[in-house]
Amino acid sequence: MNGILLALQFFTSIPIRKELPMERRHITAMYGALPFVGALIGLAMTASIFLSDWFGFGSLLASVLALVVGIALTGGLHLDGVADTSDAYFSYRDQKRRHEILGDPRIGAFGTLGLIVFILLKFALLQELIATSQASVCVLVAVPFFARSAMVLYFVSTKPAKESGMAHFFLEKLNRGPLISWTIVCMVAGLIAIGIVLETTILPVVIASVIGLSLLLYRSWTVRNFGGVTGDLSGAFIEGMEVVLWIAVLSSL
Repeated sequence: MNGILLALQFFTSIPIRKELPMERRHITAMYGALPFVGALIGLAMTASIFLSDWFGFGSLLASVLALVVGIALTGGLHLDGVADTSDAYFSYRDQKRRHEILGDPRIGAFGTLGLIVFILLKFALLQELIATSQASVCVLVAVPFFARSAMVLYFVSTKPAKESGMAHFFLEKLNRGPLISWTIVCMVAGLIAIGIVLETTILPVVIASVIGLSLLLYRSWTVRNFGGVTGDLSGAFIEGMEVVLWIAVLSSL
């Protein structure tokens, strides 16, 4: 239970006003619960779409509401990672300077552009899913679930970019082996469920392939350009993974 509460406390805007234990097993449980927090966010987005349909709203307004719900529930945490990562990478400075930019609370021109691009992409993809009647509950729940599952695998398999910060603290506290095994089992179960519910073998294969390729490419890119993983890079990964998975869904259904 503490793992779920910690995941809600650190990765959503839901107010958990309680001082929770943060020993190794609790931090491991927090990351183990993170994909299911993503599924809850997907459910909330689904509810907003169904509510929009009930009020007779079109696909444009429904996609806006779903996007706003998703951003509100995460508190913009992952989009902040997109902004900071964009500013840091496109500064074309050395790693030390990039880390300083990642820690800067101000948003620069590239961070602003990164936010605009990602928000527009997610809006367009959601609108397309709704307009083509492919925004099923299964799909809307699955994408945030798989995006966060992939982030957990990325996070635990990548060295910390610096010897300080939340990413370094959490990595030091994790039981990596059990967490990796648990996450893979959850992902496989999710893929099987999608195949059964949607009566398709193509989509689960596509999702698994996209996640595997994205994980390898992003991990290599972050190690090369930042020296490893940080909280901002993890947040940016979730946002990017969601966009890539929405594209995969639209291409496969």
